[in-house]
Amino acid sequence: MRDVIADMGPAFLGSRLKRLAERMQAGAMSTIADAGMPLQPGHMAVLAALRAGPMTIGQLAETIGISQPGITRSVGQLGNLGILADAPAADQRTRLVELTEAGRAAAHQAASDLWPRIGMAAQELLDGFENRFMAQIAAIERALDQASIAERAARARPDGLRLREFSDDLARDFHDINAQWITAMFSLEATDREVLENPRARIIEPGGAILFVEAPGLGVVGACALQKTGASSFELTKMGVRESARGLKAGEFLLDAMIARAGEMGADPLYLLTNRKCAAAIHLYEKLGFTHDADIMASYGARYARCDVAMRYTAGGA
Repeated sequence: MRDVIADMGPAFLGSRLKRLAERMQAGAMSTIADAGMPLQPGHMAVLAALRAGPMTIGQLAETIGISQPGITRSVGQLGNLGILADAPAADQRTRLVELTEAGRAAAHQAASDLWPRIGMAAQELLDGFENRFMAQIAAIERALDQASIAERAARARPDGLRLREFSDDLARDFHDINAQWITAMFSLEATDREVLENPRARIIEPGGAILFVEAPGLGVVGACALQKTGASSFELTKMGVRESARGLKAGEFLLDAMIARAGEMGADPLYLLTNRKCAAAIHLYEKLGFTHDADIMASYGARYARCDVAMRYTAGGA
């Protein structure tokens, strides 16, 4: 199944972090319930803060770093459970809350049993990159203190497409981008799998190239390859763009760059194989100089069962 949130890259970072938090909190909730405590994961920070002594709602909000309405909601729930109660305050206009005897017992149980076990479980997930990951979270939080997502979005512009060369850490993007569009319209053939699962061995090492297009806020959204098929012949292949980049002309940007790269590599002929169902792509190919060619079909068309369109790049094309 397609992972829409992951596909959308940094644009859906908040949603992805929320999804991650929900998965982790579901596990924590189960652990809390097994311990016989009628609490929720969101209550734990309030317990931890109030172990130091009574605090106002505003102090709790500032200490924990969430909104006052959220703190007020948790305080009300914990009050109903008898975990905390109002404390005497010098200023009657200020609400001060503190742990009750039951709350202190719950905080002690959480500190001596729950938090260490949940912490060890989380540390296991972060094994190998704990310090770096936690430091990156802190850096993101500091950056948000300087300017919110809303402030940054207001000054952002949806342009700035840029190319990226192939590297092994982008092999998964090459696979997923192409597997997504191929399986949506056809089925993966053996030659597809061979290339998508081994891009370095099947494309790069024999003398070909793979380029990616990256869009601001979306990450890598498209990929395209030049596969060497003869002494100077190259097939333009495995070109796909994620749905998240629709309207950005990322495909045209990428195709134009790949044609230029093919020229630098002395491609002759530069050709492609496709299917008439890919009407939008064929229109783009025609726009940038590819023409339908029977000789290309006769020479290379048998490579794919789905191939019923073959095109050759001509420098004087439309």
